Amino acid sequence: MNPMVVNAFPVGIVHVINSGTVESEGDLRMEPSVGLEFNSSDEARDFYGLYAMRVGFKIRTGQLYRSRRDGSVSSRRFVCSKEGFQLNSRTGCPAFIRVQRRDSGKWVIDQIQKDHNHELGLEGENNSPVLQQKPPVAPKSLVEVLRRPKVKLLGQIENGGSSPSGIINFKRQKRGGDGRQPLPEPYTGLEFNTANEAYEYYQSYAESVGFRVRIGQLFRSKNDGSITSRRFVCSKEGFQHPSRVGCGAFMRIKKKDSGSWMVDRLNKDHNHDLGEQTVYVNKFSTASKKFIEEETNGMVSMDLGEMNTGKLIKRSRESKIGTDWYPVLLEYFQTRQAEDTGFFYSVEVDNGSCRSVFWADGRSRYSCSQFGDVVILDTSYRKSNYVVPFATFVGVNHHKQPVLLGSALIANESKECFTWLFQTWFKAMSCCRPKSIIADQDMAIQQAITEVFPGAHHRFSSWQIRAKERENLRSMPIEFRYEYEKCIYESQTTVEFNTTWNSLVSKYNLKGNAWLQQMYDKRESWVPLYLRGKFFAGIPIGETVESFFGTQVNGQTPLREFIPRYEQGLEQCREDERKEDFNSFNLQSFSQTKEAIEEQCRRLYTFTIFKIFQDELLQSYSYIGIKTYEEGTICRYLVRRSGNENDKHAVTFSAVNLSVNCSCQMFEFEGVLCRHVLKVFKLLNIRELPSQYILPRWLRNAEYRILCGAESRVSSQELKAFMIWSLRETACKYVECGTTSVEKYKLAYEIMREGGKRLY
Repeated sequence: MNPMVVNAFPVGIVHVINSGTVESEGDLRMEPSVGLEFNSSDEARDFYGLYAMRVGFKIRTGQLYRSRRDGSVSSRRFVCSKEGFQLNSRTGCPAFIRVQRRDSGKWVIDQIQKDHNHELGLEGENNSPVLQQKPPVAPKSLVEVLRRPKVKLLGQIENGGSSPSGIINFKRQKRGGDGRQPLPEPYTGLEFNTANEAYEYYQSYAESVGFRVRIGQLFRSKNDGSITSRRFVCSKEGFQHPSRVGCGAFMRIKKKDSGSWMVDRLNKDHNHDLGEQTVYVNKFSTASKKFIEEETNGMVSMDLGEMNTGKLIKRSRESKIGTDWYPVLLEYFQTRQAEDTGFFYSVEVDNGSCRSVFWADGRSRYSCSQFGDVVILDTSYRKSNYVVPFATFVGVNHHKQPVLLGSALIANESKECFTWLFQTWFKAMSCCRPKSIIADQDMAIQQAITEVFPGAHHRFSSWQIRAKERENLRSMPIEFRYEYEKCIYESQTTVEFNTTWNSLVSKYNLKGNAWLQQMYDKRESWVPLYLRGKFFAGIPIGETVESFFGTQVNGQTPLREFIPRYEQGLEQCREDERKEDFNSFNLQSFSQTKEAIEEQCRRLYTFTIFKIFQDELLQSYSYIGIKTYEEGTICRYLVRRSGNENDKHAVTFSAVNLSVNCSCQMFEFEGVLCRHVLKVFKLLNIRELPSQYILPRWLRNAEYRILCGAESRVSSQELKAFMIWSLRETACKYVECGTTSVEKYKLAYEIMREGGKRLY
């Protein structure tokens, strides 16, 4: 027997098809069951919404799954509105249906759970977030209607027959003596002449009810790229900002063949209290109208109320992002947000047009709380001609692996653009202020960093320094280039560097060289001598930092391949991180000495950091330490390599708080004590490292340590998100290890079961 194909329509609406026959409402009383088939996932959602309304609960769109082959949506879940625990009103209800797309293009229910863990409402109670009973169809613009005290709405059906009509009185009911009239409720089937009129109507309706509106997602035709539908959402939709609570209220309009627009999907239920009636400033009309009219500029997701702050900068600079990228990215963002409550994205809007885009998932935001002290802004797409200006924020984890801290498409290289990017990253990362930033030396980037991160040390990207040197030193004599390199890389003190540089410039008569003068003025941002005293997590000076995604995703990646390759590259890097975590917790490094200080660090540090420390400890045996100064609790030592008078450094030690510093500045730069300090500790019989010289970011349990330290620095909402991401990552490690064999599975299961008992 062929599976039944269901077309779902609102209860109480007689649907008239082109042939003039009326579809029976019998299908609408059906129970969901495995094998039930639909023409589209939207129809499946509408059917489940009807069923939910009849039974007495509400639904939400849940997780979706994508094809690994082409990235298209292969299945969707529709869940009870009380699924999960993100809000106090939710009870973790397990009820859901999942529909899967077949090769024929049909969608079939393949999984179902009907049991709820909460009381259901009365049958027939209007619980549906989408449906309304017997709405009249307005052939004219409702915006026109709003301008008249009374108007006649003529109902029409598709076969030309008439439907009941009458006069709807819009005479305003007084509220608090303001004399304003209530607006008619929106309903599916309501028509408008233009998308602008639909937006103005929904904004007016929102004003009368007590909420604000943002312009949400749009969809384009695959044939000609024209806009086919739009969503207008409650300003509290999503979770990108603390004021947003994931409200599901929206109105979607769809363009008809006639050119008019019709409401085809609607959700009027909010998950937050509605405010008093809001009066929108008239100047929104022009700006919002431009949002809708600028169809070629893609998607916008912005709270229109924010436009009244005067912070919108009017610019006419060209964007280097193709307009076809916005709808694709926004669909991806909204999909990820349904799967990951910590997912954040933001779009820069300039005069109604989309410009730069930033996004970061929950794991990236959590990683920033751990490893956001040093940040690399990788804009290496600029090295060559590019399809898309794709940039990444990258950090260094406790295994010295790169970790993604955010991604962006950059509209152009202006100061305003980079300022927006840094401010957005700062907001997404719970106001994490990096100590150091590695980025290009463009003046726009320098000014933006100074404005957004005052006090952070900006180190210039090595690849750009090298490119500028090749360009400007090409015409210089070979002798000059040799002395130039020696001055930069062999100077040991600032006095030595300044003296050598000035001598070099005078010797070759280059005092008027503008590029050399500019580089000298910015010497603290690129000369190794000046960088050694700043913390950069040991990222080598003078070496080009490899791109996080390598060649998998870059400025040449075409749109159709971008998201699948992005996801694949990100998952591969995180898989590598999980493997290192597993190794650090379950394998032991070999000790090379019998010293207590080595055993202490072997227990605490990750494999990678311990090997760095161990090498410094072993090297310290080749050095000689001589006390050169002592006064009170302060001692100074000269530490030099045996047989090499040139390899020497000064170490100063204070017995009061066991503080120490070395002229090599390895600890300041990398966060690991150097061989010179370890030699002095041995001379002083200090058998364990003082706690201030063991950085939490390098420890095996860096995640837990940093999370506990964040308790007093972040809001309760952000702390909860951090805990969710931390526990999720820990659970993933148990799953990976526990599935390697049946024995390990049994052990992992037993551990988690016993842990669950303790929790409850």
